[in-house]
Amino acid sequence: MKYVVEMLNIRKEFPGVVANDDISLQLKSGEIHALLGENGAGKSTLMSILFGLYTPDRGTIKVRGKKVNITNPNIANELGIGMVHQHFKLVHNFTVTENIILGMEMKKGIVLDTKSAAIKVKELSERYGLNVDPYAKVEDISVGMQQRVEIMKMLYRNAEVLIFDEPTSVLTPQEIRELMGIMRNLIAEGKSIILITHKLKEIKAIADRCTVIRRGKLTGTVDVAFTSEERLAEMMVGRQVSFSVQKEERQPGEVVLDIRNLSVLSSRKVLGLKDVSLQVREGEVLGIAGVDGNGQTELVEAITGMRKAQSGRIFLRGTDITDMSVRERIKAKMAYIPADRHKHGLILDYSIENNMVMKVYYQQPFSSNGLLNSDAIRGYARRVMEQFDVRSGQGPGASARSLSGGNQQKTIVGREIDQNPEVLIAVQPTRGLDVGAIEYIHKRIVEQRDNGKAVLLVSLELDEILNLSDRIAVINGGEIIDIVDADKVTENEVGLMMAGVKRGETA
Repeated sequence: MKYVVEMLNIRKEFPGVVANDDISLQLKSGEIHALLGENGAGKSTLMSILFGLYTPDRGTIKVRGKKVNITNPNIANELGIGMVHQHFKLVHNFTVTENIILGMEMKKGIVLDTKSAAIKVKELSERYGLNVDPYAKVEDISVGMQQRVEIMKMLYRNAEVLIFDEPTSVLTPQEIRELMGIMRNLIAEGKSIILITHKLKEIKAIADRCTVIRRGKLTGTVDVAFTSEERLAEMMVGRQVSFSVQKEERQPGEVVLDIRNLSVLSSRKVLGLKDVSLQVREGEVLGIAGVDGNGQTELVEAITGMRKAQSGRIFLRGTDITDMSVRERIKAKMAYIPADRHKHGLILDYSIENNMVMKVYYQQPFSSNGLLNSDAIRGYARRVMEQFDVRSGQGPGASARSLSGGNQQKTIVGREIDQNPEVLIAVQPTRGLDVGAIEYIHKRIVEQRDNGKAVLLVSLELDEILNLSDRIAVINGGEIIDIVDADKVTENEVGLMMAGVKRGETA
């Protein structure tokens, strides 16, 4: 039996948009099959159909050669199909085991039998190399561990076909490597995997075949071993994509952002940032490289006014802003692209236009005498959307929630850059975006630098740091290990510094 799952000529339409237009995907038994496409290309819709969350308008699904009708996730589970969603569906104050058995509880008499469930969880964990503690509370474990709990949920239900929806968008480089090891273990045990992603590097590293969709249509299915990253990118975006960032050499000007001996408490009330000094100048990008959780959050929140500095001072163009409010910092020409676009970047149920004026709504021409001027707001939003290529089928009045991830990010980038800031704090500016959107946002960041602005770039993507930065400050354990010129270091050297090894310490 060659194919374990076949989706043939699938069509799915939502009001005003064809999400899947005659798409076919065939999963071989024992393969990792990547599903590649830009944000909003229809990848998740297609997989939601296979998992029973949506019903197709047209098309056939076969599982192990037999035609099936998957009308809800329970049927998918019975057919041996499981899905790890991009946003985990876990109950935080339950233990790992309680989350895994939720919906299929084993009872001994009238008492819930978590004990034998925990034993089974431990066995599965060891068999697949997952290292999950069955008794840990979900709220106490890392994001990477939470994802493993989602994988365990599928294995506990005897899933044979595992769908991973953008599984690496929330993981550190270390956790990504571990996840790939787990996937290989799953395949070795006879499972088959569909991997939804837009990260070409990962597809090259782990997938056997790759199906590419663009704007709801099938572009083709290829053998990964014989297809270059450039070719995959072109199939996905419909044009050639440049992976290298074009930037002229520049002499940086005066200091714009001056951080002196800054120490900041973390959420756990211990020092998360220890005596850090940094300067960002006109016309330069200073990159902060480090593994997540090494003081980046504390640094950024102290600069942007969301967290109090314990000691030390922050100056913007010579003015001490350490104790200023967030609004005063915005007036002093500080712009901020936050790491989490949903939590800190947008109010998803507000319209795009209201999100665009979030920082300036109280100023002329957007309001006078306390009344908002909706024409001025709409005109402004339309201009920024055009300028920053924000695509929305329903225009500026649509809710931010209706936009794809890439367009949500462009909305934030547009809003921040349009304020003509002196300093731009960009944190994970391309997280979870496809190569087309990444290329676009990189261009805009370099443009700021070329216009003589100061840019502080914080990213967990080492490629991004090395590509965009003029200088790189490596942070580890809340301290700056070293500050180096980007063109004078290798990826390996920065990686070692991220692990806490100073340059010149190893032979």
